[in-house]
Amino acid sequence: MKKGFLMALALMLCLTWSGLAIAAEADSPDQAKALVKKAVAMAKEKGMDETLKAVADPKGPFVSGDYYIWAGALDKVIMVAHPHQPQLVNKDLTVYKDIKGKQFFGEFVVKAKEGGGWVDYYWPRPGTKEQVAKSSYVEAVPGQNVYFGCGIYKK
Repeated sequence: MKKGFLMALALMLCLTWSGLAIAAEADSPDQAKALVKKAVAMAKEKGMDETLKAVADPKGPFVSGDYYIWAGALDKVIMVAHPHQPQLVNKDLTVYKDIKGKQFFGEFVVKAKEGGGWVDYYWPRPGTKEQVAKSSYVEAVPGQNVYFGCGIYKK
């Protein structure tokens, strides 16, 4: 009986640890949204030029592990700053669609103009070509022609 109890206890501990490991791998919507709010606050406080420079810096304050901020324009569908893909800056992003045909960059602009929120779409996970479910929080900077976004991969 003691042996059975110890085996059950060991199994429970293994399941608990594996559950914690899976939870630790999941991206946090709260972290993504907080990073966007931080960028919006900096733009209000220190100005757009300084904030966009910080956003474009891959070692800057808006890159935190798998989380990073990017900036888009509100008057047309272009990237304004990106820390990992600077080749997207000033490019027409209406050509990008996910595997389901969604023109998500255009939806970022619409959602940001509505006051901010989440946009669901598919995008390749870094290091792969397979498109997986992703969601990005976007929010416009009041009085500016820019919005900031940060995405998370869904599990």
